[in-house]
Amino acid sequence: MENPFLLALFFFLIAIFYSSVGFGGGSSYLALLVLAGVDLFILRSTALMCNIIVVSGGTYIFYQEGYLNIKRSLPLVLASVPLAFIGGYLPLSSKFIFITLGFTLLLASILLWIKRTHKEQHSIVERTGAVAAGVGGIIGLISGMVGIGGGIFLSPVLNLMNWNKAKKIAAIASFFILVNSIAGLVGQWMQHPPYLDLNWSWPLLIAVLLGGQIGSRLAVLKFSNTTVQRTTAVLILIASLKILNDHLFGF
Repeated sequence: MENPFLLALFFFLIAIFYSSVGFGGGSSYLALLVLAGVDLFILRSTALMCNIIVVSGGTYIFYQEGYLNIKRSLPLVLASVPLAFIGGYLPLSSKFIFITLGFTLLLASILLWIKRTHKEQHSIVERTGAVAAGVGGIIGLISGMVGIGGGIFLSPVLNLMNWNKAKKIAAIASFFILVNSIAGLVGQWMQHPPYLDLNWSWPLLIAVLLGGQIGSRLAVLKFSNTTVQRTTAVLILIASLKILNDHLFGF
C-alpha cells in the first residue's frame, strides 16, 4: 500500500478542485487508490468518507449563500438515498464491483472531459417529480455500488436538462453527494464490518478536510480551470482502463 502522506498531497489538491465545483472527488480518490493497489473494500469506504468530509462543508456554504434550495432538491435525493443504500448493501462479488467501477470511471472521465464548468443556462426547464426521482434513483444505485457520491454524473445531466443555473446545480450536486455517500457507506457497513483503517487513512481524511474548506469557499466565487479538469479526467481514464484490463480483459 502506497505511502498515505504522498497520497494525501494528491487528495488535498483533488479536494480543492472538486469542492470548488460542488463535487466531493470520489471518482478521483478511487482512481488513485486503485492505482496505489489498495484493497477493494478499503478503497470504497475511504472514498465515501472523504466525500462526506468534503461536501459537508460545501453543502453548508452553498446553503448559507442562498444557492441550495432544499425543497427543489428533495425529489432527486429522496429517490437516490434508498437506492444508494441498496447499492452499498448488495452482496456483490469483487469482480462485478471492479468491472462496474471500471466502466463507471470510464464514463466519469468522459463526462468530466466534456463538461464546461459554470456555464450559466439561459433558460431553466421545470421537470416533474417523476423525472427527478428517476434521475436520482439510477445515479444513487450506481453510486452506492461503486463507492462514489454520484455528483460527477448528476451535474452534467442536470446541465444538459437545463435544470438550473450552474452554481445552483453545483449546490444540488454537493447536497446529493453528501446524502448518497452517507447512505452508501451505511449500506456497505451493514453488509460487512467497516473497512476504514484510520491508522493508515487519517492523513487522507485531514487532507480532504483542508482542501474541501478551501475549494468550497472558491465555489461561491468564480473558479474555472479546464486544464486541471481534463488532467483529472485523464487520471480517471487511466484507472478505469487498468481496472478493466485486470478484471475484464485479463491481458
